[in-house]
Amino acid sequence: MTRLEHAFERFLFACRWLLAPFYAALTVALVVLLVRLLLELGHVVTHALESSESQTILGVLALVDLTFTASLLIIVIFSGYENFVSKFDHTDHKDWPTWMGTIDFSGLKLKLISSIVAISAIQLLKSFLDVKNYSDRDLGWLVGIHMVFVISGLLMALTDRLSAGHHEK
Repeated sequence: MTRLEHAFERFLFACRWLLAPFYAALTVALVVLLVRLLLELGHVVTHALESSESQTILGVLALVDLTFTASLLIIVIFSGYENFVSKFDHTDHKDWPTWMGTIDFSGLKLKLISSIVAISAIQLLKSFLDVKNYSDRDLGWLVGIHMVFVISGLLMALTDRLSAGHHEK
């Protein structure tokens, strides 16, 4: 029975590699975001002289939003791969980020929710800058959804903190 159990455990352990295509797909999504960023940058630059201040700010916020989303993807790709698939060999990389390899699943969740809150805040700010094109109902929903993200983040952080304190005892 021990050999069968050992073989099954090795099979399950090898199944972690099924996640690798998911992380590869996220790198393709990163390229898609880069294309969107370049298109948005082209729009901001070509309309810079004729755009109002608020239109320019909206364009810049769109660039920031895309940048935060891309950063979120990088965090998910690298941390997820390191936590669930395989460790990176970074001995040859002089500019290896210090956070890589140190983020556990709990830290990944908090970074993820923090990024989502930041992206949501940017969307909310963009809506407020273009308030004439939104109904009160739409703005209420946007604020409500943003607050759900904020409260979820706070509850996740509190849960992780309480859990960490419980494990230390």
